[in-house]
Amino acid sequence: MGRARLARLYGIATSYEPAPGRTVPIGTETVVAVLAALGVDASTPDAVRTALDAYREGSGRALLPRTVVARPDRPPDLTRLPAGTVLRVEAEDGWTGEEWTGGGLTGGGLTGGGLTGGRAAPDPEPGTAPAGLPLGIHTLHARAPDGRTARARLIVAPDRVPAPSGRTHGFLVQLYSLLSRHSWGMGDLGDLADLAAWSGRSLGTGFVQLNPLHAAVPGPPTDPSPYRPSSRRFPDPVHLRIERIPEYAGLAGAARARADELAGRARALRAAVLDRGAPIDRDAVWALKKEALELLAAVPLTPGRRAAYGDYLAEQGQALDDHATWCALAERHGPDWRRWPAALRDPRSSGTARLRARLPDRIDFHRRLAWLTDQQLAAAQRAARDAGMAIGLVHDLAVGVHPAGADTWAQQDAYAAGMSIGAPPDAFNSRGQDWGLPPWRPDALAAAGYAPYRALLRAVLRHAGALRIDHVMGLFRLWWVPEGRPPTEGAYVRYDAEAMLSVLALEAHRAGAAVIGEDLGTVAPGVRGTLAERGVLGTSVLWFERDYGGGAPDAGDRSPACDAEPSASGTESLASYTEPSASGTEPPASGVGARILAPEEWRGGCLATVTTHDLPPTAARLTGEDVALRERLGLLAGPPARERSRARYELAEWLGELTRRGLLPEGPYDEAAAVRAVHRFLLRTPARTVGVWLPDAVGDRRPQNLPGTWEEYPNWRLPIAGPDGRPLTLEELTASPRLHALMREFSAENL
Repeated sequence: MGRARLARLYGIATSYEPAPGRTVPIGTETVVAVLAALGVDASTPDAVRTALDAYREGSGRALLPRTVVARPDRPPDLTRLPAGTVLRVEAEDGWTGEEWTGGGLTGGGLTGGGLTGGRAAPDPEPGTAPAGLPLGIHTLHARAPDGRTARARLIVAPDRVPAPSGRTHGFLVQLYSLLSRHSWGMGDLGDLADLAAWSGRSLGTGFVQLNPLHAAVPGPPTDPSPYRPSSRRFPDPVHLRIERIPEYAGLAGAARARADELAGRARALRAAVLDRGAPIDRDAVWALKKEALELLAAVPLTPGRRAAYGDYLAEQGQALDDHATWCALAERHGPDWRRWPAALRDPRSSGTARLRARLPDRIDFHRRLAWLTDQQLAAAQRAARDAGMAIGLVHDLAVGVHPAGADTWAQQDAYAAGMSIGAPPDAFNSRGQDWGLPPWRPDALAAAGYAPYRALLRAVLRHAGALRIDHVMGLFRLWWVPEGRPPTEGAYVRYDAEAMLSVLALEAHRAGAAVIGEDLGTVAPGVRGTLAERGVLGTSVLWFERDYGGGAPDAGDRSPACDAEPSASGTESLASYTEPSASGTEPPASGVGARILAPEEWRGGCLATVTTHDLPPTAARLTGEDVALRERLGLLAGPPARERSRARYELAEWLGELTRRGLLPEGPYDEAAAVRAVHRFLLRTPARTVGVWLPDAVGDRRPQNLPGTWEEYPNWRLPIAGPDGRPLTLEELTASPRLHALMREFSAENL
């Protein structure tokens, strides 16, 4: 009982529900390991009693929690304060209010004159707190009658994140896959700016949603997944367009000749991908770009550029210094800081300080790369907004970082050592999942006033019109897996969702950006409702929007296969498919066979799409090539004949639904027409934003990522291609008749 009580105090669940009505207890060893990662010894009964006593004497008796959260219509709960406690607020701009006496309060002081001090207390303006206290990160001071004092971060946040203005649509794209005639073997920020400018002006799109552009752990080989970055706080310079860096024009003599040689080698890399079908080679691209950037670093900055660089350094401060130092040390000692000499594993050690002093040029080189990348991101967002986009760039925030990377080195106290986040067993994956990403410690976040989280959001929102948050359920809880244990032996750890969402709302408000939560997969009760109340848009994928009768978890990246069987020619005619009879063909998979939701039943507060980067392209689903691919790789969940039958069943359901609604013309099957039909279906929903997976627009049949594979499939390394698998340049893509036919469906009258 004592250990279970201790677990509850620290937000650790002692059981979970893999399916409604079925409860699985968490093993004692897991609970002990998770508590240890939070700095709590629960290994023996005596240790548990000591830990409980320590909690009572520490957090249990504290006047204030480390962080207090308030909203205009939701003052903080201050009921724990003893009567007669004196309170005072110090605002983030340096203003200090008058003291007032409170006790037994539920925020009464925040709505009274005590907070205003010498300020007038006008009626609250929209987006401000009661009593004139502005939105922001303030400090609340408390002094009890017995002499105890405390202070806490006071986060005053808006109730909701900004909403997109009107209904809009846009493209979803993995940037590396978008090669032009000018990119060096993979898509870059110049290509992004061109795509945004073209699609905004020519097609009236309102946004371009990207994969995470976070800095990767360097190779070789570099992990190509954008969801296991070294740092989420800084972008990856591999995305730079070298020729658009102003110093490029200043190259002369031997440096210019070498730069031209590097550009020629980059053209060969691009040709290998586009003409010979080779996968994108990120390491080869980076080797060429890094050498070119070394040349550019020797070109003096103009006075104006030098001043701009100085402003960036001052703004980014210690965080950038740490990131650049990690990059410089990784060049010497390898990319895993846990294997560095002991003196360098602490960013604040004397050994690290000595190395900083010895490597000023290398550290400045990496600081400059971050600045250059930031500049090109800003230019891409300007291009999008100048083209009339209501939102512009939608950046993607990965759920975590690599355990060996820059962020975990610089912020070790904020991460739970020896833990990895993942997912418990469920109806779609009996073994659970381990994503290999260390979780943030909720206690450390609260103790720091959520500073690491605030800084992260500020960084990714710098040049964004909206932010997509991968696995947004992680703002409420995460499944922690102790190192060395299978995912089945994890436990849920709770985060302060009110604080996490309030920080998100505050930073989104300051950036003027909307927020999209990736809420696919198993979602705890109440989470979607809470997100909607705070203005966070959800994610709705066409194939999974069904009436599950409350009994099945929402399908997402762990969903069953849902594809049609290919014929010997590879494209079985869908005209031969018939709607399943009501007499009872076996439902093909968990959830499949549940009633398809009518368009008007969809939620309006969402990004509606047909597919995602973790799912097959629509053409592959319509032709059955996805099932064939997974069969070749041995990834089918059951016998191939059964999986093909399930795929045909679901596809027949959808084709029948589209035909009944007049969205799919009768007659000979036309795959491109079917792709247009499913997008017409999306346009009949009330979704505020509608996304088009860019490969779908040209008939690409290859998934960008095939979950469950590593070396068996070139995940995150494929360029966008046409139906025949031939890669397409950005220039060819923008001239594609198939793309233009699809995008005509998004005319103003249909929106």
